[in-house]
Amino acid sequence: MIPSPNEDRKRPAPSPAEILRAAGLRATGPRRAVLAWLGDHPHATADEVLHGIRAGDGSVSRQSVYNVLGSFVTMGLARCVQPAGHPARFERRAGDNHHHFVCRDCGRTEDVECVMGAAPCLTAGQDARYVVDEAEITFWGRCPSCSEDAAPAV
Repeated sequence: MIPSPNEDRKRPAPSPAEILRAAGLRATGPRRAVLAWLGDHPHATADEVLHGIRAGDGSVSRQSVYNVLGSFVTMGLARCVQPAGHPARFERRAGDNHHHFVCRDCGRTEDVECVMGAAPCLTAGQDARYVVDEAEITFWGRCPSCSEDAAPAV
């Protein structure tokens, strides 16, 4: 039986352990911690994940964080975004067609919805040798905070 929309709203979000088990992974401490931290901190670097978990009284090695992030990307539980000149960033939002905005000053990274619909929203031209299944678009500019800081005083 398909739940009604009202029933769906009442259902609590799955826990990190439930998400991991549904993906066929063991719900180890490092995996649960990384998944939970990424859920609250999208576009985090591996170092930010590491320091965030450690600050929350978690004990995890740098290598564990890198291994977990790599397996999450492979399994489709996370997406890796690599803006030019910036460290790789990880987010839980994976498997949909969205893009990113990166601030040239502070590096803040935000999601940008795709207005074209289904992936890929761009094509590689007329060369029939390639089958394009994804187009990654990064918008560059200044975030609202950096724009205000750079505005000349009147």
